[in-house]
Amino acid sequence: MATPTSAQQWTADANEALTLSLVRAPEDKASLWAREAYEGFHPTFTYPIFGEEEKIYGYKDLSIELKFASGSLAEFLNIKYSEKLPSSSTVDDIEGTLSKFIPPGYYTDEQKFLERVEEDAINFKPYGQKIYSYTRSATTLIKGKNVAIPQVLSPEDQETVDFEVYHSTWQTPGFREFHRRMQLFVLLYIEGGSYISESEDSWEFVVLYEKRRRRSSPDITTYHFVGYATLYPFYCFPESVRLRISQFLILPPYQQDGHGSALYTAIYQHVLASPSIAELTVEDPAEAFEDLRDRNDLKMLLANEKFMREGFGPEAVSSNGGKVAHGRTKRGKARTMRVGAGKMGPPAERGWLEKWRTDLKIAGRQFNRLVEMLILKHMDPTDERAQRSYRLQVKERLYRFNYEILMQLDKQDRQQKLEETFQSVVADYRRILGHVL
Repeated sequence: MATPTSAQQWTADANEALTLSLVRAPEDKASLWAREAYEGFHPTFTYPIFGEEEKIYGYKDLSIELKFASGSLAEFLNIKYSEKLPSSSTVDDIEGTLSKFIPPGYYTDEQKFLERVEEDAINFKPYGQKIYSYTRSATTLIKGKNVAIPQVLSPEDQETVDFEVYHSTWQTPGFREFHRRMQLFVLLYIEGGSYISESEDSWEFVVLYEKRRRRSSPDITTYHFVGYATLYPFYCFPESVRLRISQFLILPPYQQDGHGSALYTAIYQHVLASPSIAELTVEDPAEAFEDLRDRNDLKMLLANEKFMREGFGPEAVSSNGGKVAHGRTKRGKARTMRVGAGKMGPPAERGWLEKWRTDLKIAGRQFNRLVEMLILKHMDPTDERAQRSYRLQVKERLYRFNYEILMQLDKQDRQQKLEETFQSVVADYRRILGHVL
């Protein structure tokens, strides 16, 4: 086994050295089930803080504990190590570096921090206006990418956990200070994430909290931070706005439980309920978020009975999730959707699509993709005319979207590239549909 060099002995991986915890008061910890763990998780990225290589130099056995009160996000910082090199320009100043990214007033005395956690557990309440809520049973939470949000549970059940989403702006009393503690998670979990400017007054925020009753005192409820999203409105002619999701994150202890879908649904419902908002858009979405958005938008369309009936004809039944009612003809053959039975075609009727897109406040490219997925789902694979119309519809959109790149190629290469892109898109549609149906 190779012996580590002197430099390696004094170098730590910042992602491993930094440990995060959402700390609850003792009585709140006593209300948790064994599967629930909110302390001792690590960041995905630390390069915005410690540099591109994500290394910290000058310490042996380095451990950086950054703890947050689970609701108010009051912070405690503790740096431990067995040895440190003599101070020099090459030894990293860990606290000095971190203090540039977290607001002043963080604790370094753990006892005082725990007293603050106890105090905040009772006194902390979410900022802003509640816009959405849902419930879960703590005893049956199951992790998975496509977890469905259960129906409302009995509030009298002590093991019912509530989740609430609140909308805030910079003008919401107390929120600006809360955001300064909250924003660190953007650097640690969103690749390429950066802090937003407090001088830009238009920012809006939606924050998701867990609301938990104490087993020992069911009349006491406490709030715990789960995740949040930042939103920015842009002018939309003639007198409305497009609301863009800029940052979106759910903290690791709450991931794979469907909370991302719930937060996205809260934002979408807020958009639908706001007459001044014309549509919801997303800024440069990561692949995981794009999948989350596709799944939730598809489920919403499949559950819209009027949209499905108009789009695919009377055989599109929304009561079973928008699925086609497959029956049997007198000859015993399976019955599939008839081409032209509804506005979806293919090809889809553009005027009808634009009316629905406007009513549902979905951005153009996203709505076209969703329509293409739904047509693919319902189309008879043996209908050559429908297959050809579908292929032309998708390729026309792809051609327009990639026009500048495609025009740099000669005609044969352009046609080949367009076909390859079409096949790739259809394969991805089938993958997404497989997660929804």
